[in-house]
Amino acid sequence: MSSQRLYEKEELYPPEEYVRVEHKSLKEFVTNVFEKLGLRREYAEVIADNLVAADLLGISSHGVQRIRRYIGGIKVGSININPNIRIISDAGAAVLLDGDNGPGQVVGKKAMEIAIERAKKYGVGVVFVKRSHHYGIAGYYALMAVEHNMIGMSMTNSRPLVSYTNTLSKYLGTNPIAVAAPRKNPPPFLFDAATSTVPVGKIEIYAKTGKKVPHSWAVSLEDGRELTGDAAPILDAIKKGKAALLPLGGLFEETGGHKGSGLALIVELLSAIVSGAAWTVHVRNTTDPQPANIGHFFMAINIEALVPLEEYFERMEKLIQEIKSLPKHPQADNIWIPGEKAWLTKETREKIGIPLHQRVFNDLKSVAEELGIPFTVKVLKWGA
Repeated sequence: MSSQRLYEKEELYPPEEYVRVEHKSLKEFVTNVFEKLGLRREYAEVIADNLVAADLLGISSHGVQRIRRYIGGIKVGSININPNIRIISDAGAAVLLDGDNGPGQVVGKKAMEIAIERAKKYGVGVVFVKRSHHYGIAGYYALMAVEHNMIGMSMTNSRPLVSYTNTLSKYLGTNPIAVAAPRKNPPPFLFDAATSTVPVGKIEIYAKTGKKVPHSWAVSLEDGRELTGDAAPILDAIKKGKAALLPLGGLFEETGGHKGSGLALIVELLSAIVSGAAWTVHVRNTTDPQPANIGHFFMAINIEALVPLEEYFERMEKLIQEIKSLPKHPQADNIWIPGEKAWLTKETREKIGIPLHQRVFNDLKSVAEELGIPFTVKVLKWGA
């Protein structure tokens, strides 16, 4: 698929509000931030790669705008910067991993590497993780399996931010599920989504950029109203425990909210209940003094252990072409396969830069000043 400038029209990222930055220099700067905070270089590079990958794929809610969350966790001591990540139960194809309260990105990468290694040997590899922290975008780990012509799956629980169906509560995490699968030619298949309508990072971005929250994103825990309008007060209400995000499907069963809540519970089952990690309201925030004890689940499926790879590719492409051939709605721009938009956005941003809101850009500058390191992020001219 040829590269094109999807979602990069100038009116969406006006130069007076956004700065375009070169992704390699952004990754190097973020690496330097975490190295300055005491992490070994290889760990700092993993965190930086994960955060910048999110921005490249257009998932800015989990990109560098989240950097202070991890800095805060390191400073209060909840994130162990030198973890002893170890296998504590080994059943061959299934492994239980103790993350020793390390950075979630570092723990997650190690876990997925083990899943891939076991899939090469047994056809499938499953890794359950306890005592970890927020690990960034779930798709990052699922895509690791694709590099080995495997199907990858990744999910994690998180701190409570989401109302359970028919309740006025902040009980569930946003609990994302990611599945990635290889194709003969890029882009790979990639489904990566929260089990809430949106992740809280989306509302954080809206608050920073002055955008308004639409219908079905959040609910007041005081009177049950769906909250819409300016994002900043809604984000503040969520932080103060007066509001919550809504599960996929919305407030009630009539619109399918029970499906989002059910998927979130599946994530809790695989990520926390089996592994021994904390679940739902027992998960702590990264910046709390006590470790979050987040749980993750990873799976790698070795396609070649089941079917010849070329046969798989042929069947996969037939499936995709059937979908692409369906009658398109007159108001739709295209018929998309999961992962296509993100891949095209990545190709575009690697060439013309990542758009960072001025507030996020300035915050990165402040981080450099606070840590006493050079601010080495390269700014690009729009369209360069």
